[in-house]
Amino acid sequence: MATDSSTQTETLPEIDEDDFVIITHQEANALRRPRFLNDISDYIDSIAEELWPINKKIHDKPELGYGEVIAHYTLTAYMKTQPGWTVTRSAYGMKTAWVAVYDTGRRGPCVSFNVEMDALPAIGHACGHNLIATASLAGALATAHLLSLYSLPGRVVLFGTPAEEGGGGKIRLLAAGAYKDHGVDISLISHPGTIGDCALTHTTAYIRMKVEYFGREAHAAAEPWMGVNALDALITAYNGISVLRQQTMPSDVIQGHITDGGARPNIIHAYAAGVFVVRAATQRRLEELLVKVMGCFDAGAMATGAKVKVTRLMAYKDHVPNRLLGRSYVRYFNPLVPEEGDGGRDGDGNEVGGPKKIPEDQDVDEMRGQSGASSDQGDIAHAMPSIMPGFEIPPGPGGAGPHNPGFAESAGTRLAFERSLRVAKALAGTAVDVLTVDGLLEEVKKEWRRSMNGGK
Repeated sequence: MATDSSTQTETLPEIDEDDFVIITHQEANALRRPRFLNDISDYIDSIAEELWPINKKIHDKPELGYGEVIAHYTLTAYMKTQPGWTVTRSAYGMKTAWVAVYDTGRRGPCVSFNVEMDALPAIGHACGHNLIATASLAGALATAHLLSLYSLPGRVVLFGTPAEEGGGGKIRLLAAGAYKDHGVDISLISHPGTIGDCALTHTTAYIRMKVEYFGREAHAAAEPWMGVNALDALITAYNGISVLRQQTMPSDVIQGHITDGGARPNIIHAYAAGVFVVRAATQRRLEELLVKVMGCFDAGAMATGAKVKVTRLMAYKDHVPNRLLGRSYVRYFNPLVPEEGDGGRDGDGNEVGGPKKIPEDQDVDEMRGQSGASSDQGDIAHAMPSIMPGFEIPPGPGGAGPHNPGFAESAGTRLAFERSLRVAKALAGTAVDVLTVDGLLEEVKKEWRRSMNGGK
């Protein structure tokens, strides 16, 4: 049964004759426990057995981006059974996008949670999107429960976001006006990995491009001077990028592979193509680096006489975490971390201990949360305040982390599921803070504007 935390009384430690307060670690944690945490935790524990088969179905039936039919149906079918929620399937022109809304009818902030569903080709849920879905689902339901329990104002919106793995489902939802239509104030999501838990995940900005060179065929032995070699142009550009790397920053990443290297050795290659990815720590740095990379592509064309065509396939902005939201997350997460661990073992059967508390020093937290990966949640973070806390699950066999089949095995375990529920509790607490703490949302938005302006 839920209790009104505001009316609970706590027994304070006794003061000894020297006026020192002597308390245990457990007592200290109890004194710092956020007001609504018990209600949130009890509620999520009460629905855990309902969420476990949903989590397992998504994990065991992996689907690629924009083809998450099973996940879409499973999640929306469950949400349709939840009182007070309005569910829209196949939303905003995408077959597997969906929206669920809990509206109290009382004016207040609107908090949102993003649900990811897609898997990776051949290796399944090696990025743990089943756990991301579970954490957001449980977090949104718990937030709505608190709104109902205490007659709080505001709304909760749960977005089913397809195709994070290179398809940019969240970007399409943004462009279609999904977040604007619902008046969303903040966006919450999480991500599993094998590093320590953190609140302030910062991902890289990213762009993927197709580069094509067009030349002219000629007999490679009889009259090669009549040809224009498109493959030479591509190789020149590739080598130019390799030389460029000497002058790039440590966080800059340029990757590429040749997808079409010509027809036959005895023909001067009239066509060659490749796909290239460029990443940088910030959107601004990506734009600077891209100018140099485009110079390498142009150099290949100039050196050979071929024509070059660059097609931008997909781009994600860097995820800039909101520090005020991150502070709320840590307040709720740390009291949930078990002192004795949770019996975690890696894929080789070795004990790996339990989750660790997140550093309260936010500079340390953000250093832990620096990631070389990219996510379309970054585009959300450039449109509104966002956090994407990272949470640790045991690695797969051989220490396997994300985008490895062993990590997919770990993401399907009961322990990983239980850790995602701990994250859900902290996400819900963050949302409830925004809904209940006077002035917090305004300060969160002020911090967001500052971070979008380069910290000024």
